[in-house]
Amino acid sequence: MNRRFLLTAALICAVAFTAVAQSSPTSKRERKKNLVVKEWNLRTGSKTPYLDNLTTYDDLGRKVEEIEYASYGQKKRTVYEYEGNSTKCSRQVEYDDKNRPSRIKVFEYNDDGTRKKQYNYKPNGKLETTKSFEYSYK
Repeated sequence: MNRRFLLTAALICAVAFTAVAQSSPTSKRERKKNLVVKEWNLRTGSKTPYLDNLTTYDDLGRKVEEIEYASYGQKKRTVYEYEGNSTKCSRQVEYDDKNRPSRIKVFEYNDDGTRKKQYNYKPNGKLETTKSFEYSYK
């Protein structure tokens, strides 16, 4: 009887494990499709929250815009651009509080998807700095 109970319990566990393994949870990118995230702040003693940050995702779940707010309005806005259906950001444009471009970043990637180089341009298109990424494992 004890042996039969153990076999039954093992069978139930195996079936439950298989069902859990086969049910694929929604991917992080899937959950972000067409998502808009608003972050609100509330000052101590105040009853009125104010918008602090707004992040927008496209129909592929990629971040396409992020706006940071201050008490006077927009503090900074960043627009993310992608090539085709790629999930890697190819270009990032940062705007100031007057919604004028303040910096443009262009990215290169290694074959494994890690960042290789970042080129920082001034709004007039002149290259300002270049950043290289190096990866090492211990």
